[in-house]
Amino acid sequence: MSLFTSQNSSAPRPQAGGTSTTTTPNLTPKPAPSSSGSKPQAQVPQQNQHGQHVYTLEEVKKAVPSHIRSNITQPLVDTLNNIAADPLIAEDIRNNFVSYSAVLKEGRFKVEDYLNAVAYVSYKIMGNTNEESYAKTFPYRYSALIAKGTAKKDIASYISAYNKGKLVNLILEQTLVPSWVLNQDLYQKAINVQADLMQNAQSEKVRAEAANSLLTHLSKPKEGSFQISIGEVESSGMREMREMLREVAENQREAIGSGRMRTIDVAAQRIKAEDE
Repeated sequence: MSLFTSQNSSAPRPQAGGTSTTTTPNLTPKPAPSSSGSKPQAQVPQQNQHGQHVYTLEEVKKAVPSHIRSNITQPLVDTLNNIAADPLIAEDIRNNFVSYSAVLKEGRFKVEDYLNAVAYVSYKIMGNTNEESYAKTFPYRYSALIAKGTAKKDIASYISAYNKGKLVNLILEQTLVPSWVLNQDLYQKAINVQADLMQNAQSEKVRAEAANSLLTHLSKPKEGSFQISIGEVESSGMREMREMLREVAENQREAIGSGRMRTIDVAAQRIKAEDE
């Protein structure tokens, strides 16, 4: 059983230490104006069994990109509100749910599966192992495997397969930070060492090499030509849309040819959105 199907459970979720550094839109609701037209009155926010703020369906829809708003349901919001007992972990997972939602453009994923994958990745970047992250994301599924006496190597295989899944790795890619950003402090320390050698080394050769190293790495960046790519990067969603339109056009052409439809009827047809 996944996180999405366990929101009614009263058992607290396992806790993990640490939080990620993801910056996300703020889900804090604004006070609604009173019906009498007077100044807005402060509303007491609803809280769940863990004392965390309970987000509404409208709040979550406003916080996520427009392309997934139609897939946000009340059961999903309920799961999001009860994602973890630890308020810091719960807030981190909710923030990541919003931040990484762009991956839903890369394939036809269920929002429920996306939420589970976000929770799994969130636990991983907190320092948990793959098995610990899997157990915290799917506590009932993991407990069932243990209760059935499933061999440890088989459990490891299930976890490895999930860890290598497309959705999990698309989300993991969103968490990557360039190495030059992560090691910025070491870069400055290396410069300081080279500067010290340039001034204080006894060997003239070492001083010269240190000076040359500083000149090389601290020189003004070379001006390069600025290029803008105007080529279209086609996503899987765009490919699916093109294929769907091609099939619709073929069906319409066949209908006109067989006399089942008139050209004017085809011209009057419209494509309805999924939420209409």
